[in-house]
Amino acid sequence: MRKPFIAGNWKMNTDSAGAVALAAGLAKELSSVDTVDVAVCPPFVYLQSVAAALSASNVALGSQNVYFEEKGAFTGEISCAMLKDTSCAYAIIGHSERRHVMGETDAMINKKISAAISGGLLPIFCVGELLEDRQGGTTNEVVASQIKNGLEGICAESVQAVTVAYEPVWAIGTGLTATPEQAQEVHAMIRGLLTELYGNEIAQAIRIQYGGSAKPSNTAELMAQPDVDGLLVGGASLKVEDFAAMIKTIA
Repeated sequence: MRKPFIAGNWKMNTDSAGAVALAAGLAKELSSVDTVDVAVCPPFVYLQSVAAALSASNVALGSQNVYFEEKGAFTGEISCAMLKDTSCAYAIIGHSERRHVMGETDAMINKKISAAISGGLLPIFCVGELLEDRQGGTTNEVVASQIKNGLEGICAESVQAVTVAYEPVWAIGTGLTATPEQAQEVHAMIRGLLTELYGNEIAQAIRIQYGGSAKPSNTAELMAQPDVDGLLVGGASLKVEDFAAMIKTIA
């Protein structure tokens, strides 16, 4: 049985006081929840203050990105060791905004996944199709290619550290959401592909999140799907009451 995993991606939002208040509010609201894994991913500059606010809670800390080199002349980047030093457990890798706004390639994402695992971080590996892919009927091909390329060279032992997050790009921040049936269809395809790559036992253990305008009103129906193991939440994770309500629904 896969334990549900809900992660909040705060993106480029909050300020210092707001980030701490949000983290402290979640820590209080979720103090009795132990049947769902929860993480929040604030902007880099607030990682340490959010870590302090979460220190006595069961809410884990994650980053929104990571670089694949250990150190050096990489202005603006942040290493696995730096993230570990701020108490990060998770790192979001390959988010659609990194792919389609910042221009990250499958090859770069693959390096980041490998580096994160080696550096002791748990990757949240994002995949998903554009609207034209969905309309053109190539969703499965696009997502499968992203997974194969992103996990190239990642061995069976290492891949167990990975959470896959399926996020249809057309549903991120748009208010549109894949229907539960659409989400399940792609999640089932992903699990089937993981079975081909790593065998059934490992594929059945890997958690696959859905991301894309997930909110309190659609949490239950999305999580009722057999291959939806959690949610990667954007806007709704910026409000204590909404994010906590989603997690309590699942719990």
